Amino acid sequence: MSKQRKVPLRKCVVTQEMVAKKSLIRVVKTKEGEVFVDPTGKKNGRGAYVTRDVDVIKKAELSRALDRQLDIAVPSEIYQQLIAEVEGK
Repeated sequence: MSKQRKVPLRKCVVTQEMVAKKSLIRVVKTKEGEVFVDPTGKKNGRGAYVTRDVDVIKKAELSRALDRQLDIAVPSEIYQQLIAEVEGK
């Protein structure tokens, strides 16, 4: 009898949907105020999740959802990294 493992769910800061952590990308802010993309989802710091979708990432940039979530101005390079991550570059 194998026990079903619980799938970790996280909320996308743009769509507000609870989805499997694997279908999201994590953006992290460290105590030092550094912001970076965390593809592993395991780095230390305050995390915010965005759906792996270019349109959603662009919406996040326009609405400044990540800025509010992480309490810091997220540089546009981060959004470019997110888009590159989604497009598999």
